[in-house]
Amino acid sequence: MKKSELTFTFLLVPLDFLMITLAAVSAYQLRFAEFTAGIRPVIFNLPFEYYLKIVILVAVFWLIIFALAGLYHVSVATRITSEMYRVILACSTGLVAVIIFMFFRRELFSSRFIILAAWGLAIIYVVCARIIMRWLQRRLYAQGIGVHKIVVIGNTPTTERIITLISSSHKLGYKIFRRFKVLDAPALKELRELAERKKIDEIIQIDPNLSKSDILNLFSICDEYHLTFKYAADLLGTKILQTEVIMMAGLPIVEIKTTPLDGWGRIIKRIFDVIAALILLAAVSPILILIALLVKLESRGPIIYKNERVSKNGIFTTYKFRSMYLQYCIGEEYSNNAAALKLEERLIVSQNSKEGPVYKIANDPRLTKVGRLIRRWSLDELPQLVNVLAGTMSMVGPRPHQPREVAKYAKHHKKVLAIKPGVTGLAQISGRSDLSFEEEVRLDTYYIENWSLRFDLNIIFKTPVAILRKRRVV
Repeated sequence: MKKSELTFTFLLVPLDFLMITLAAVSAYQLRFAEFTAGIRPVIFNLPFEYYLKIVILVAVFWLIIFALAGLYHVSVATRITSEMYRVILACSTGLVAVIIFMFFRRELFSSRFIILAAWGLAIIYVVCARIIMRWLQRRLYAQGIGVHKIVVIGNTPTTERIITLISSSHKLGYKIFRRFKVLDAPALKELRELAERKKIDEIIQIDPNLSKSDILNLFSICDEYHLTFKYAADLLGTKILQTEVIMMAGLPIVEIKTTPLDGWGRIIKRIFDVIAALILLAAVSPILILIALLVKLESRGPIIYKNERVSKNGIFTTYKFRSMYLQYCIGEEYSNNAAALKLEERLIVSQNSKEGPVYKIANDPRLTKVGRLIRRWSLDELPQLVNVLAGTMSMVGPRPHQPREVAKYAKHHKKVLAIKPGVTGLAQISGRSDLSFEEEVRLDTYYIENWSLRFDLNIIFKTPVAILRKRRVV
């Protein structure tokens, strides 16, 4: 770890203590303010000096919870969403501990408002303070202070993507010092020389075909010169499997779990889907009404476009705002279905921008003006929240495809049908328009095998950012 990272890690402890204390003091002042007291009179006696002593003790205890939650394990790769999740979890754990303590020791004090306000303000203050700290750290990265100098080894498309990402974003805290496309004897010699001169901090291997002897040589250099070694797994060739051991006839039998979305995982995801869909429908209802009016005013035909998609349970109907002129809509319920299907087949041949079993028609002439706009911002997919409530889709999951596309799937593509399709997903936030179908499958497979509720929240929070990025309308 760099000295600058150690400094920031050290500063987080007193900063968190200050924020927790400040939150508690703010809650106290809020409760005793004239406005609050006028609504609900204060019927208890709580001197500020006595309260502050309790707050200091509680803040120290909360710091221990923060440490156990991993909030002082700082890494340049730690995401702010992950850190926010840990802050909320740690503060909530601390809140439960205080409530339990008060239950057994009633002489503490009994203001529920102060406790809940302090909990909410602590989350806000701590998160804001950490965002500021991250901003300061990234400003230092931009000046070259605390940056990790890395050597990248590999000559694959994944290598190029990672190099492009690191080179275009100083806030990651990485700087590519050297890149070796092939790890031959001269490369190993130069790598050792760079390590001896302390010019590098990390080695990242992104070549899945590297021989065992080459990997051992890299390990040896990293161990000898105390470098960090990282590698990018080949997710198309590596199975990330979860296992469960059960006893059968006195023998341990290992069961391979293809996804954590089984049993309680499926129940939790369904509950989350319903709650999230209801909240989002309520939040975007004005936008839904506006888009419906625009679609209806621009061209004749239904506002909602129904289209068949495939999930693991078979064919189902998805709902979208109609973005094409009525005569081009495809489906058995549309009178011009045969002609519209033939036109689409011709457009796929002449203007398809995607390889593999799925297609994307570039500069689609069938789109209305409103349709082009709502597709640009993915607003045409908002009615799929109804699909989520109906249980045919999930908030997060692989993108659903048409039966004729699924019919062209290779065997390994069918992995994405293991769970419900989603309104958004890992592939969508990773640059769906610029990804090949194989890359989409790789990302969706990773999501299926590594699902968690926090993973879903992270994807949902990143979806608006992904939508705002400029992408091609097809």
